[in-house]
Amino acid sequence: MTMLRGLYAALTGLAAPALDLWLSRRLARGKEIASRVQERKGRATHARPAGKLIWCHGASVGECLSLLPLVSALTARGAAVLVTSGTVTSATLLAERLPRGAIHQFVPLDRRAWVNRFLDHWQPDGVIWAESELWPNLLAAIAARGIPAALVNGRLSDSAFAGWRRWPGFARETLAAFSLILAQSEADSARFGALGARHVRISGNIKLAAPPLPADEQALRALRDAIGGRPCWLAASIHPGEDYAASAVHHDLAPHHPGLLTVIVPRHPERGAEMAAVMAKAGLKAARRAAGEALTPAIQVYIADTMGELGVFYRAVPLVFLGKSLAVGGGQNPAEPAALGCTLLLGPDMSNFRDITAELLASDAAVQVMDGAGLAEATDALLQDEPRRDILAANARAMMARHQDAVAETLRHIAPLLQIG
Repeated sequence: MTMLRGLYAALTGLAAPALDLWLSRRLARGKEIASRVQERKGRATHARPAGKLIWCHGASVGECLSLLPLVSALTARGAAVLVTSGTVTSATLLAERLPRGAIHQFVPLDRRAWVNRFLDHWQPDGVIWAESELWPNLLAAIAARGIPAALVNGRLSDSAFAGWRRWPGFARETLAAFSLILAQSEADSARFGALGARHVRISGNIKLAAPPLPADEQALRALRDAIGGRPCWLAASIHPGEDYAASAVHHDLAPHHPGLLTVIVPRHPERGAEMAAVMAKAGLKAARRAAGEALTPAIQVYIADTMGELGVFYRAVPLVFLGKSLAVGGGQNPAEPAALGCTLLLGPDMSNFRDITAELLASDAAVQVMDGAGLAEATDALLQDEPRRDILAANARAMMARHQDAVAETLRHIAPLLQIG
């Protein structure tokens, strides 16, 4: 054990009071579920299913959704599947979309006593970890018990790679828990190798092979009827600061596009009221979906502050600016709107999805803008040019179709390790 890992284990062991306080504050902010907060301390709220159990972990919504095709394949082969995540949003979506034979729990916080309690109860026969969330105590406990583990869809962002490189021994020891690492790209593979990971392969990006986001047909018809023939664009999964940019775009374009409708989907639905206040301050008439406010012809900005409806809005308003790319930075997953043939606008910072973004741009399947003025200019041009929108949308669909074998390739690699048929 490296000195740093020993220090980390000791400090997290002493941190129970601080972690209890942290959980209490998250609970007060709606970021934990009261009836399930004990899961964060490794106390299960479900019995372990009999027979073979594969544990799949994804940090948040995107990682969990990318795991769904693998979860379905595993349950189809007769294995029970435990899926863990760390956010209320992911838990809500998984409750709706997990197949029969799979259950959800919150991942325990990375304190050895809680981690061991979790593993003592669930006793997984194999572990599938998604992307890049690496918890040292949890991974060390998996390795100590000899549980075969695979990291799939492996990715290391610029900041994560730089952080781990400062502690090479700690990084190497943490990654040693994985008997197999399946990286998204050659760049990610090289980064894992540079950190001392063994048995690294490239299997593609299963986020690009995920099924399209679902949509309630009745809700979709109602939304399309409410929009009618109005020109419209969608600012999806936006973060603080991007609501101001959206209001500025609307102000710039409304004189040139009579009846213009701007639809915004906050990345965190609880910000709906805050966004409505931003729009009111900008002199725009807004309606909030979560509050049941109607989308009438007088509404200029429609705030879609509900859960699990992105599939509806991508279909109804397919000219899409993808958030977290103009403010905050890093981007949101462009695979979801691309799979539905949306016309995509991306901000300057898509570093969390650099490979997908590079492929979209190289395939003429997206337009990247550098700032708010560029977003207004590009949105204006595309609202006026339906043939260009159609070309970008068709290219996005074609690009996504090229990645449909990523799930099968991932299963081919992990099946021998996890001893699944």
